[in-house]
Order: sequence, then structure tokens, then C-alpha cells
Amino acid sequence: MRAMWKGSVSFGLVSIPIQLYAATENKNVSLRQVHEADGGRIQYKRFCTIDGAEVPYAEIAKGYELPDGEMVVITDTEMADLPLPTQRTIDVLEFVPIESIDPIQYDRTYYLEPQKNAVKPYIVLRDALHKSSQVAIAKVAVRQRESMAVLRVHADVLVMTTILWPDEVREPDFPFLRDDPPQIRPQELTMAGSLIDSLAEPVFEPEKYRDHYREALEEMIEAKVAGEETTKPAAVTAKADVVDLMAALQASVDAAKKSRGAKSTSDESDEDEAPAAAKKKPAARKRAPKSA
Repeated sequence: MRAMWKGSVSFGLVSIPIQLYAATENKNVSLRQVHEADGGRIQYKRFCTIDGAEVPYAEIAKGYELPDGEMVVITDTEMADLPLPTQRTIDVLEFVPIESIDPIQYDRTYYLEPQKNAVKPYIVLRDALHKSSQVAIAKVAVRQRESMAVLRVHADVLVMTTILWPDEVREPDFPFLRDDPPQIRPQELTMAGSLIDSLAEPVFEPEKYRDHYREALEEMIEAKVAGEETTKPAAVTAKADVVDLMAALQASVDAAKKSRGAKSTSDESDEDEAPAAAKKKPAARKRAPKSA
């Protein structure tokens, strides 16, 4: 694993330097969007909807859209000036029973590894936290976003799970909650309880469950590879770029000629009518023999 963040755990007057690692990973099969006919990858370009020009990454800023469509543009420099006191610190605020946190608030989980000079205070905090049967509530900023977090012990390692702010959890508002509840017979409730008891297990063992969809997709890909049902997209060569450049240059030349032609016509219209008529007569004489 590669550390994605370095900072420290602030525990009272104790500061424990740590490194942060993502504790989970997505095992979905990664699929690309391609052209069905030849397998070429589909690419997207960043362009401005106003002038149609492609925008380099260095010129992209962040924007907050107002209800009337107006845009508040915020630069990276302005974002960096915002106060983030927890940018490099996991600031422990209090300790609570883990049962007091609803799992709906859990977001992402990370492993905390102590740096070489902080192993002892790390172990002290780990063991004390484990002995207390409680979890620590902290504040931390990861990727320019401040979050609440839970510190707990898992597999002899301190684990941090970011949690959502209270206003980020939606309130359930459904009609059946406002209507009069239907009458439930005791027999129905007893039958539902029996069903729960028949499927009850002493502990959760996730290892006994499998992702059948992912396995089927991997088998299909392996079968296509074995049957040589693959497509090798044609390599994009420098010649293609030259052709595109030549086409752009030719279009520019044609536009310039057209612009000059329009200017020349405008200049001729400023001359007196007699010379203009004289210029048109030779053209008529040239066309006559061809039609004959």
C-alpha cells in the first residue's frame, strides 16, 4: 500500500505522527468506453460552453452556480487561503460508545500507521482505546474537505472512518409515515420473528458470500481472450496528427482567400458604374464560344 496522507493524531497534549492508507479497494472489473466497430477508446475533451475552445487543465477553476444561473468563480489560490486547521492533524475531540453512532453516517475507512519515531505513543493510544471499549470522535481534513471521523481499533491497528455531517443525512419523508399505520395482527408479527430466527447467525462471516456478477464478467472476458475474440485498436500515428494539422491550415487558407475576395468585391463596388460595366462585357464574350 502507498501512503495517501501524512499528518498526526492530536490526543490532548500528545501528537502522534502517522501515515494514512485507504483501508478498502474497489474490486469491480474496470471497463472502458470504446467504439464497438474497432475497439478504439472514447475520449472526452474539456471545452468551454461559451466560446467552444478546449480548456487546458491549468486554466480550470471551480465555480458555484447561483439559482439564477450566475456563476461564482473560485480559483485554486482562493481555495488554498480557506482556513483548514485540521489539514494535517486528526484532532481527537471526545470519546463515545460506538453504539451511539448510526452506521448510516459512515463514509470511508483508512488505516493509520505510526511513523518510526512514534510507535510507542501509537501503541499506548491503541491499547487504551481498546481497553475503554469506546471510540474517539475527531475532526480531520482530507482532500481539502473537513470531516468528522471515528477512531477505533481493528486488527491491532488504529482505523479512522470519516462520518457524514448531520445535515448530510437526509430525513426520510414518505407518505406511509404520515398516514395511519395498518393494523398488524400478533400472528403476523410472530411469523416474521420466526423467519428472523430461522436465518439468524451468531456472527457475520462475509467470507461465505461471493460476488457472482463479477465472477461471471471475469469468466466472460477470459473466454473471449482464450477464443481470440479481441480487437487491437489501430495505433494513432503522427501522420494522423499531420493530416489534422494540414486540414486546419487548409481551412485557414480558404478562409483567408474568402475574406480577401469579399474585401475585393467591396472595393470594386466603390468604383464608378462605367468601369464596372466594362469589366463585365469581356466575361460575357468568353462564355459565348463555350455555349456555342
